[in-house]
Amino acid sequence: MAAITTTLVVGATGATGKHVVLQLLQRKQHVKAVVRSKQRLLDSLDEVAPNASTEFSSSLEIQEASLLDLSDDDLMELTRQCDATVSCLGHNISIQGMFGHPRRLVTDATKRLYNAIEANQSKEAEPKKATKFILMGTVAVPNPNGEDDKRTFGERFVQFLLRYMLPPHRDNETAAAYIQGKTDNPNLEWTVVRPTELTDGSASKYEMFSKPIDSLFGGERSVTRANVAQSMVDMLLTKSLWDEWKFKMPTVYDDLN
Repeated sequence: MAAITTTLVVGATGATGKHVVLQLLQRKQHVKAVVRSKQRLLDSLDEVAPNASTEFSSSLEIQEASLLDLSDDDLMELTRQCDATVSCLGHNISIQGMFGHPRRLVTDATKRLYNAIEANQSKEAEPKKATKFILMGTVAVPNPNGEDDKRTFGERFVQFLLRYMLPPHRDNETAAAYIQGKTDNPNLEWTVVRPTELTDGSASKYEMFSKPIDSLFGGERSVTRANVAQSMVDMLLTKSLWDEWKFKMPTVYDDLN
């Protein structure tokens, strides 16, 4: 049985974030969540697993707030004594969500949370163990280190268009680039999870790869949001899996077998 940990989840009311929260709770872990609506989170948990909000209430701490409105001191308090942070933040699929403010939601939240964790660590005589940080991206976000296979001209052209015409995509790329460059703190380890085409469905078997394995244009593979959550929770709670993927940007797919 995994040791009991405390994980901060942001983007917890999202389609994937709710699964991360629920699966951590189901595995006897403590969860802290920052959401704009506490009731919405509780309702979303019950939609996946009836009575979950009641069953796991003692292990779930919810703070109602808009994350970027919190002060630096608030974020330090929020991340204090957390073993890990998982960001499932994303932009709403609407005109306002895609083209309105904040356009750098994911990037700004990532930077501020990362800084808050490091500020807490600087006050410790010696950190007891490394803090983990998981950022959820998409398979359309290229690995900044250039290790992905070269995309076709058509795929690279589409990525170019997305980068300059769709602010959420640029936001995801910028956040991943920021995280990818953070290798100077041995006590703060990270991974960027890049799921392929997302679908609804229950958790099952999944596969992880070091780079995309199918086309950007509607490949044959997909992955359920529950499996994406499961991959993140498995990494947080399984040392060998975390050691395999830390400081990397794995892609996630449903297992076809």
